[in-house]
Amino acid sequence: MHFDQRTQRALRAVGLETDDLRAASEAVVESVADDAADLVTFFDAHDVVYSDMDLAHSTAEFPEHEVEYADITTHAAEMRGWLRFDTWGVPIEDGRVLGEEHVELTLGPTIHDRVRFGSDREVLR
Repeated sequence: MHFDQRTQRALRAVGLETDDLRAASEAVVESVADDAADLVTFFDAHDVVYSDMDLAHSTAEFPEHEVEYADITTHAAEMRGWLRFDTWGVPIEDGRVLGEEHVELTLGPTIHDRVRFGSDREVLR
């Protein structure tokens, strides 16, 4: 089950039964898998994306990134993967879809931040 022991006890204390907890856990797992698939689709659909990432080698408010691929996997409620640009890549530790034209990822080592990506600079304003 997705929920840790403390969370399970708290949810039972407010009246949820084991079957309810199991159903909620399965819904979380499905939601994470759906979001991961949507994030991969977003990056597959765009050769270039823009971000609100602070880059040392760029003065652009919303730097441009040439997308090679996004490889995102899930395990229960965890989402992990790799986002590869033309000359560099970064681990993905979580993400969510903000709309049809922009998403947000938690990027791992080297970035350690939540970063929004958009199909154009205007969606990030």
